[in-house]
Amino acid sequence: MKGRGSFDFGFFVTVMILLSFGLIIVFSASSASAFYDYNDSYHVIKRQLKWAVVGLFAMFFMANFHYKRLEKLSLPFLLVSILLLIAVLVVGNEVNGAQRWLGVGGLTIQPSEVAKLSVIVFFSARLAKTKDSLNKFFTGLLPYLMILGVIAALVIAEPHLSGTMVIVLVGVILLYVAGARVFHFLLLSLPAIAGLAFAIYKEPYRMSRVVSFLDPWKYKMDKGWQIIQSLYAIGSGGLFGLGLGRSRQKFLYIPEAHNDFIFSILCEELGFIGAATVLILFIILIWRGIKIALNAPDAFGSLLATGIISLIAVQVLINIAVVTSSMPVTGMPLPFFSAGGSSLLFIMAGMGIILNISRYTNNSRG
Repeated sequence: MKGRGSFDFGFFVTVMILLSFGLIIVFSASSASAFYDYNDSYHVIKRQLKWAVVGLFAMFFMANFHYKRLEKLSLPFLLVSILLLIAVLVVGNEVNGAQRWLGVGGLTIQPSEVAKLSVIVFFSARLAKTKDSLNKFFTGLLPYLMILGVIAALVIAEPHLSGTMVIVLVGVILLYVAGARVFHFLLLSLPAIAGLAFAIYKEPYRMSRVVSFLDPWKYKMDKGWQIIQSLYAIGSGGLFGLGLGRSRQKFLYIPEAHNDFIFSILCEELGFIGAATVLILFIILIWRGIKIALNAPDAFGSLLATGIISLIAVQVLINIAVVTSSMPVTGMPLPFFSAGGSSLLFIMAGMGIILNISRYTNNSRG
């Protein structure tokens, strides 16, 4: 294996710009609701800054922690994430009808965020050794699908449909990249779609989101309120935006505007130019991540980088689709931007892993 070099500077700079940009927008989007809820306009940004500092430590630690060591830790990591997912169903904190958070003292974590990264590490470690058997359904592909099924069942029980979708999609991407047959996925697509439809039909709030997605203006005072306010924010931003800090929709029109709908506030304040800049930054990040994956020194590193950068790509696509009313509303954070401690922490740890992989590629100085 090639000796350790410097990490991919372009990837690192892009991460830091996105993180900095995200913190600025979190403050702008949260100031009004934070003052209303806590009488402190800085409440949310102070908490997000603390997590950003912890996330930076996690990134730099993982950037210097040889990624090959994660192979041996992959199974314990997966088992711990499963235990955390079980624990959150038993003793988790319930917020707005969802039991997704574990609290320890003043610290809360979201086990589904742990599960996202643990699935990527475990699948990458095992697929690097057994990918040749994936063309066999029962002895090759099925064991991985069963693991995904267990994780998905635990996450959707919280309930957390969007988290389930991300974990399954990233798992499928890894299996496809490792050599699983498209024919098998086509066969599984029908039961998967049926299962998703049942999960939506089973919960009235999910069904109402689908109904309001089809005609939000018909339900503009209740079920369609959030998405309509999001579209107002995006539309009023125009080409150059109203100016940083000058959003109108953040004044309690969009519920918790600093979370899943933060991109709407970004569009309103910075306009098409600002939104396009952010999307270009994400495209650069994904491109550099794919480049690192393609030039990784071994199969494990390649799959690991692919899984982590796919996690970013899937979340960005779903978040943008939701806030632009291109798909029904679902709780999907925008990486680096949406307020949320455990999400930011594990994203930054993932970026550190990719940076570490880049230190062993032939393009580490590219």
